[in-house]
Order: sequence, then structure tokens, then C-alpha cells
Amino acid sequence: MVSVIALEAGYVPLVGDLVIGEVIDLEADSWIVDINAPSDAVLNVQDAIGQPYKPDIEMPKILDVGETMVAKIVELDRKMTPILSILGKGLGKVEEGLLLKLTPSKIPRLIGKKGSMVNMILKETGCNIIIGQNGRILVSCKNRKQEEIVVKVIDKIEKEAHTTGLTNRIQNYIKELKGEDN
Repeated sequence: MVSVIALEAGYVPLVGDLVIGEVIDLEADSWIVDINAPSDAVLNVQDAIGQPYKPDIEMPKILDVGETMVAKIVELDRKMTPILSILGKGLGKVEEGLLLKLTPSKIPRLIGKKGSMVNMILKETGCNIIIGQNGRILVSCKNRKQEEIVVKVIDKIEKEAHTTGLTNRIQNYIKELKGEDN
């Protein structure tokens, strides 16, 4: 039996995916969002504030061009355009954090079996990490040193995702990085 793991692959949106996107345009009753997919996503006012669109809504005050958001894909329309929602716990405009990118096909490796990799990274660094299925990762740490460790770890995962025993190597790598300044 032969199994093939794609080392480089684009993001294919699926309903239920958590994504991190950037607002690239405003329309009359929606935002156009880049989610690193073949087509841009749409966030309707209803899915942003939980109320129907009214002409007096000042959309840029809710989300403006260039702002980042954490959203869930709630639907794919007839043209396979992802429809987003930011209603829900942990969703919405990103106020702070460091945005990292990883090849979307390597996201499962960052998460690990039953969350083993990401949980180990969270435990070792104390950082908050939001992983978008679209290859974007939002990292919030208490200090710059912790952020730098997470950046190096994600870079190492990007380079070594195809290898075995990665979780243990990453754990040792984090300990090594933390020990550099002790």
C-alpha cells in the first residue's frame, strides 16, 4: 500500500471550517474577505451583527478594509463562494496578536493527533493560538520572547511536517529555545 501526503496544496473551503481572513472590500450589505482560498469569501451584515442590514449601519465601524477576523464558514453558495459568520465564541475582529502563515496542507500536522502538537505548544509557551484551516494562525503571547519561540516552532513544523517523531522533536526544540536565555 502506498500513501501520499501533499507537501504543498492550496486551501479548499469546507462548511464548518474556522478561518482567519482579511477584509479586502466593502459592498452595500457585506464584506469581501480574503481567506487564502480560490475565491474570496463573503461576510453578510446578518452574519456579522445578528441583525438584518439597514442603510444606517456604518459598516467600516464594524469591520474595515485591512482588518483581520476569525470566522467560521457557514455555507458555500451555488458558485462555491464561502459565506462566513463571526457570530459565536472566539469569532470576530482580531484586536491583537501576530498573524502567521503555514501551508494549508500542513495544518493537520500543526494540530497533531487529537490536538497533541498544538496542546503541547500551548502548554510549553503559555500562548493563545488560533489555527485557521486556511493556513493562517493567530498567536497571542504575554511577551515577545514567547511569540518568537512560536514563530520558530511553526517554521520548523512547516519544514519538517513530512517526518515522523515530530511532536517529540518540537517539544525538545521548545525547551532548547527557552533555555537560550536562562
